[in-house]
Amino acid sequence: MKLTIKRLHKTENSTIGEMSIDGKFECYTLEDVESDTKVFGKTAIPKGIYEVTMTMSNRFKKMMPLLLNVPGYAGVRIHSGNKAEDTEGCILLGQTRSIDLISGSRLAIDKFYPKLEAALKLGKVYLTIE
Repeated sequence: MKLTIKRLHKTENSTIGEMSIDGKFECYTLEDVESDTKVFGKTAIPKGIYEVTMTMSNRFKKMMPLLLNVPGYAGVRIHSGNKAEDTEGCILLGQTRSIDLISGSRLAIDKFYPKLEAALKLGKVYLTIE
């Protein structure tokens, strides 16, 4: 499984993108703003390729996707949420988008997590952020 996020719509508050699985659209994403200077809880992770695994989240008390070896960041997860205030550097998924907002987040997560879990049983999974 190859995951790709294309960051498309950038404002002062957030970055909206599209996630694809093996080249096929899966859902929309919402991240913090892109910046060359990291600000805790306010800036998106750098573009790049990251291994994704599933681990227990101490914060959310459930198994969730975790991005490994993100330069300058720790605990970057893919989870539900609707706006930049919900991210703290993580990637949010949603079924619809508007300016600085995604909706249908829990439905997008419920669709995505099983696909990721199945792929991880077969081998490593990587996310490319463009």
